[in-house]
Amino acid sequence: MPGSRWPPSRIQCAGINGCSVSKRPSQPFRGASSEGKQMPRRATSAISPFPQAVGVLGFALILATACLGRGQELLARLPEVVFAPSAHSVPAYTVEHVEHEHGRQYDTWDLQVLPDGLLYHSYLAGTKEPRFAMQWFHETNAGWLADAALGGRMGLLRYGTRDPLRPEGWQIDVEGGALPRINLEEDMDLMAVDFRVGSPLTYARGPYRMKLGYYHLSSHLGDELMLEHPGVPRINFSRDSIIWGHSYYWTDEIRLYGEAAWAFHTDGGTRPWEFQFGVEYRPSRPTGLRPTPFLAVNGHLREELDFGGNLSIQTGWLWRGERGHLFRIGMAYYTGMSDQFEFFDRYEDKVGLGIWYDY
Repeated sequence: MPGSRWPPSRIQCAGINGCSVSKRPSQPFRGASSEGKQMPRRATSAISPFPQAVGVLGFALILATACLGRGQELLARLPEVVFAPSAHSVPAYTVEHVEHEHGRQYDTWDLQVLPDGLLYHSYLAGTKEPRFAMQWFHETNAGWLADAALGGRMGLLRYGTRDPLRPEGWQIDVEGGALPRINLEEDMDLMAVDFRVGSPLTYARGPYRMKLGYYHLSSHLGDELMLEHPGVPRINFSRDSIIWGHSYYWTDEIRLYGEAAWAFHTDGGTRPWEFQFGVEYRPSRPTGLRPTPFLAVNGHLREELDFGGNLSIQTGWLWRGERGHLFRIGMAYYTGMSDQFEFFDRYEDKVGLGIWYDY
């Protein structure tokens, strides 16, 4: 197809009658064309955007987050005469969760069906979190793309408090979403879509949060892409994983987090281990009509990339509702291996605008 940015087949021809089949194209968005823009394929072990030091830092953050939460629980059990910090040293969070600003008490634990709010919130800069979102990117090699998210998370059952903003207790959630990618430069063609579904058990006490659960993720090449380029084969990238995450609110507005996931079933090139870690700043109370700034940074390391991965940064303006729901608009930057897993071994560098809604 003349002028197409996707190669019509995954075949590299040495001559008119001599061709050799390649496993994947040299890059997923543009083939050899008159534009001369070509990204050579490199071994995944040689293209990790993260040095080993960043990976070590990520593992350290996961461990530190878990230790902070455990340490906070142990300190809370000590007699008051042993642990009695001064009024100036008590974080605002430790007293805020006892009484809401409207004067209602939220320190009683009970059993709730379909509770308000979440104990463990999705990572703001996590690119595979179930939510409603739309991002418009310009990618260095592919041109203009749109990444969407159609899904969300909700609580099914909770034993804990009823505070919709900072609840405590145990909760069972369910999550799911479709994460498609659209090529804005080729008639809005669907390039690929990832699907995710899962159910985590979450726990919250004071500034500490924990989740332990299961999720399934599978990737699918877009129908329009396969129709226009029938020679492009798809890969069956899928994983069924056990996930264990920890987060800690250093202050009311600043959260540190880290998680590890191990897949007991893998296919299509994925490997068992993956790690996420990051930090984010966002308001702790409802904002009303006036938005407040937010900033989120997320790192994602994956074993199939020799524990390389990607870095995602988002910043902009945020509105928070009375029930803790978040609506954001802002800028997003992404660099590293593709977060659309049909192209998981391809490097991407994207910058653009986005809107996000979280339950």
